[in-house]
Amino acid sequence: MIITGLSRMSWLFVIARNSSFTYKGRAVDVKEVGRELGVRYVLEGSLQKAADRVRITAQLIDAATGAHLSADRFDGRLEHIFDLQDQVTACVVGAIAPRLEKAEITRARRKPSESLDAYDHYLRGLSCLYQWTKVAHSEALAYFYKAIELDPDFAASYGVAARCYLLRMTNGWMADKQREIAETARLCRRAAEQGKDDPVALSMAGWALGRVVGDIDAAVNLVDRALALNPNLAMAWLASGFVNILLGSGDEAVERLTHAMRLSPLDSQMPMMLVAMASAHFVAGRYQEASAWAGKALAEQPGHGPAARMAVASHALAGYPDKTAQAMARLREIDPALRIADAADRFPFRRPQDTLRLIEGLRKAGVPE
Repeated sequence: MIITGLSRMSWLFVIARNSSFTYKGRAVDVKEVGRELGVRYVLEGSLQKAADRVRITAQLIDAATGAHLSADRFDGRLEHIFDLQDQVTACVVGAIAPRLEKAEITRARRKPSESLDAYDHYLRGLSCLYQWTKVAHSEALAYFYKAIELDPDFAASYGVAARCYLLRMTNGWMADKQREIAETARLCRRAAEQGKDDPVALSMAGWALGRVVGDIDAAVNLVDRALALNPNLAMAWLASGFVNILLGSGDEAVERLTHAMRLSPLDSQMPMMLVAMASAHFVAGRYQEASAWAGKALAEQPGHGPAARMAVASHALAGYPDKTAQAMARLREIDPALRIADAADRFPFRRPQDTLRLIEGLRKAGVPE
């Protein structure tokens, strides 16, 4: 089941069960396995049974160096072996995607710039994207466009490039709003066309389509397709959480975001997960919970504009004047030009009452008209 789950990731080359199982029960050198199978990473594990208890371990190893990238352990009762099998599959597959991504980004950084292929440009773009700054996002876009130029069929590059425009809108960085919205729509269409079986492309395109273009119904369809293709992809659950926030479905968003965090607790996108969780509670009218999550998001990434805005609004409506003042000082540093009139652009909720409550919180905190 783990092999099947990993195979759903279109960017990941996974050796078939018949080949990988030839090493079962043998003491082998991981570096030798990597050379024989032509792979960069090896997932190995073991199963131990004692009475009615079972323990499963899994380790992700860099086949070139022999270094351990991660290790997990799962315990359960033998009578619940199928539930445990499902749990192990979800946790291993969900955790491996971001860990492999980090390892591949590190590998791409080491390559000389003149030898980069489309995938390497994509990885370097992700590295810039996760820095959450204006300059880094501009660099990320350049890498994604280069990846598209080198491989016009690379669906994920279209989707993540569209997400760059989402972040530009969210942070108020758009220089030509109408042109950039139109370009986002084009990238989302291309991602959906080229990535019919690519959950990364579909989830990123759906997220951007709802957030930037405002086509929330189409966004739901794309994100749901991504989840059907790979139900263990934390990124898709994160995108689904944000789309439900736009719809005003706060409780549904909380469930989906909780699942994303459970699948990938050490994800590079954790700042966005925390902001999303704060926003979900805000939409549900739970301002104290929103305040707590927004505070975590701002602590995780002090320069993150969406975290600062949500912290300011939720602290204010929760009745925390000291926290509001501290978050407001941070917001002025991050986004000094922010005005009340910008609130709807920064987060285009479908329900007018959600926008009005965001404006109420920002105004109460002292954001100028």
